[in-house]
Amino acid sequence: MSVNSSSPIISLRGINKAYAGGFQALKNVDLDIERGEIFALLGPNGAGKTTLIGIVCGIVKATAGTVVADGYDIVRDYRAARAAIGLVPQELHTDAFESVWATVTFSRGLFGKPPNPVYVEKVLRDLSLWEKRDAKIMTLSGGMKRRVLIAKALAHEPSILFLDEPSAGVDVELRHDMWRMVRELRANGTTIILTTHYIEEAEDMADRIGVINKGELIVVEDKAVLMRKLGKKQLTLSLRQPMSDIPDDLAAWSLTLAVDGQSLVYSFDSQEEETGIAELLRMLNAHGIDFKDLSSSESSLEDIFVSLVQQSRETPA
Repeated sequence: MSVNSSSPIISLRGINKAYAGGFQALKNVDLDIERGEIFALLGPNGAGKTTLIGIVCGIVKATAGTVVADGYDIVRDYRAARAAIGLVPQELHTDAFESVWATVTFSRGLFGKPPNPVYVEKVLRDLSLWEKRDAKIMTLSGGMKRRVLIAKALAHEPSILFLDEPSAGVDVELRHDMWRMVRELRANGTTIILTTHYIEEAEDMADRIGVINKGELIVVEDKAVLMRKLGKKQLTLSLRQPMSDIPDDLAAWSLTLAVDGQSLVYSFDSQEEETGIAELLRMLNAHGIDFKDLSSSESSLEDIFVSLVQQSRETPA
């Protein structure tokens, strides 16, 4: 089957998932994942992240909707679709009595891939597992077991890799190894979809961000565009003379006066930066308000995420 390289590698349309008792885990999710990108799916616990991943990977059955993965419908062409996907789950499920080498090699064979000891060795070396290749998995630490899960997910050379909370409970060394490998995989054309509670990782790694809450995608945007559109900035002016209150004709500006009257904070959107600051400084000068120092700060991705989730909670269902 030929696949258009410019088409999304994953396309979800109208995905719903309802459980017995009426709980709606996912609500009309539409999402396209582009080829070769790192896409971060963020959301609070219970938002629907793992359910969505489970549906794409064929572990969970959607109540309604369609999913196409690497050109294959995940229901009609299940085997081909699943062969394109590698999944690193949250849970540490491994073959406890098998050796590292045996379980990774077996995972490769499950997808009909011919033996390739050179490739398996490379994966194990990249994950610092080579020295443990003959060790029984039951003897490994939690961090090493997490490495084995990643190796198993990569064993059949998937074009799509899902990382579901891969950093949960792992040490700093593994996190560094994992993100180095993720960058290498992306450089070689693999598409990465990750969920994480470490929002700084998403800010550092992702090309695009999706935020899900209460089963609904509330935003999907290029990371840089999202931070530019939704990021708030603040300009803090340290005043030469303390103020008791803000003049009435400055009330329309987003100004906050410190309790001690020694500083004035101007909050603004990124789009307002060039014209807003200059105009504000002119108006302050007209009022004889002088400052001795100024500093600026801006929202992080975590600030934006918290704001979006809070807004969605306040929106009536």
